[in-house]
Amino acid sequence: MKIVIAPDSFKGSLSAFEAASAIETGVLRVLPHAKTVLVPVADGGEGTMESLVGATKGRMVDVSVTGPLGLPVDAAYGVLGDRQTCVIEMASASGLCLVPPEQRNPMVTTTYGTGELIKRALDDGCRRFILAIGGSATNDGGIGMLQALGMKLLDSQGNQVGFGGGEIERIAAIDDRDFDPRINESQFVIASDVQNPLVGPQGASHVFGPQKGATPDMVERLDRCLRRWADLVEAKTGVRLHDRPGAGAAGGIGRAFQAFFPVAMKRGIPVFVLAGSIGPGIDSLYPYGITSIHSILNAPMTLPEAMERAAELLAQAAEQVLRTYLAHPFRVTRS
Repeated sequence: MKIVIAPDSFKGSLSAFEAASAIETGVLRVLPHAKTVLVPVADGGEGTMESLVGATKGRMVDVSVTGPLGLPVDAAYGVLGDRQTCVIEMASASGLCLVPPEQRNPMVTTTYGTGELIKRALDDGCRRFILAIGGSATNDGGIGMLQALGMKLLDSQGNQVGFGGGEIERIAAIDDRDFDPRINESQFVIASDVQNPLVGPQGASHVFGPQKGATPDMVERLDRCLRRWADLVEAKTGVRLHDRPGAGAAGGIGRAFQAFFPVAMKRGIPVFVLAGSIGPGIDSLYPYGITSIHSILNAPMTLPEAMERAAELLAQAAEQVLRTYLAHPFRVTRS
């Protein structure tokens, strides 16, 4: 049996690698001869690229791209050990960390550099992508990224609009005739823990805009801009994602991926989640392919005790989940 172990860190107690090792310990207690594949990961924010590249013995590629303020910045993407899969951390090219606090303004910050990273990786021969979209400085709905990949977003005079979320209100037409055709030859997996919709009180502008420098007036304007962008994309593609979970990730770039990029196909593999604790709302995860979710706690205990015993508890929980699975294997229909 092949078992992929891909945990994030248990913050304050275990690194992602230590968590993976603890789970492997529990698995091997049950199946000593199992083939285990350890892939320590991050949650789509800073560290995702390094985790995946390091775990697969890949390489980093340094690239100069357009930063969130329109100026050149040094960024990078990772190529995994298979030499075909690219990992892009959006924060490397379009991150909030690249913008001094006094210059943060999502009306003008752009995702163009993220598109340039994708284009460079396509030139490098990559056709499988993992895109970690946490930590962005932007609220432009992904228009900069799309422009970097050849999409023309035109105003009423037929001219390309500029950078930033504020430019969305000038878009009158979408011309995708020069959109990079290699996109449709590729597979994309989006790494994000954000489930916010694109627009509305829980949307990208209202929830994340202020931390990117948006004033209350900017928030309202940006929300109107993203709604306009969603309407334009729906008219162009027939895909309505205004309220779809995850569309508001990284200032709406999640919506651009959902609308214009092919997604990875489901493999029908049972997936078990081991967490420090679980609570209300876990039902929302099942539609995303999660088989079951388990707390690693096995008795009442304080938080410091749980953190101190994290490796022991994680190994024990992994063992018990695997024993249950082997006793009552799930019937999985492959698509």
